[in-house]
Amino acid sequence: MAEARRQQELEDELWRDEDKHVLRKEQRKEEREKRRLEQLERRKELQRLLEEEDSKLKGKSPRQGNPGKITRAQIEENVRKEQQQREHTDAGEKEKSHLELPLEENLNRRLPEEGAVEARSIEDAIAALSVSQPLERHPERRLRAAFAAFEELQLPRLRRDNPNMRLSQLRQLLKKEWMRSPENPLNQRHKPYNSHQ
Repeated sequence: MAEARRQQELEDELWRDEDKHVLRKEQRKEEREKRRLEQLERRKELQRLLEEEDSKLKGKSPRQGNPGKITRAQIEENVRKEQQQREHTDAGEKEKSHLELPLEENLNRRLPEEGAVEARSIEDAIAALSVSQPLERHPERRLRAAFAAFEELQLPRLRRDNPNMRLSQLRQLLKKEWMRSPENPLNQRHKPYNSHQ
């Protein structure tokens, strides 16, 4: 038996390839296999870490594979737990009835303000909205003349109220008042141009 082993070793020695190219090729093949296994290990480790993190976020232990079908008993158990949970929260936060809540103001039943028009029908509303004189379609055309008239009336008052201001400062105040003034044609209610009329 020892002689058969020796004979085998001699035969293996004869067949062993000591070519440098072949040895390097085998070495590269082994290194590639080793790298592939290392990458596989890294992927498994990363997957494990990901599952751990998911379980921490969800507060549950990571499930192994596909959970599969849920049985009728499991569904009924989940429904029962949810109902118990709802009953506990309902007991703590019982909704108040309409008798316990304070009354809220009815926004539709306010007292009419001064100058307000009350309309109880469509005809009344149309009558309240319609104006005896036709509304101007282009109020900006008379804007310059209206401003000149406004300035003529208001500038003396502003000079009297602010004697230390320059004319340019007074005109700035006048312009601000003009933008808010009901005499400004752009502030007056007007219908938008309608080409179908």
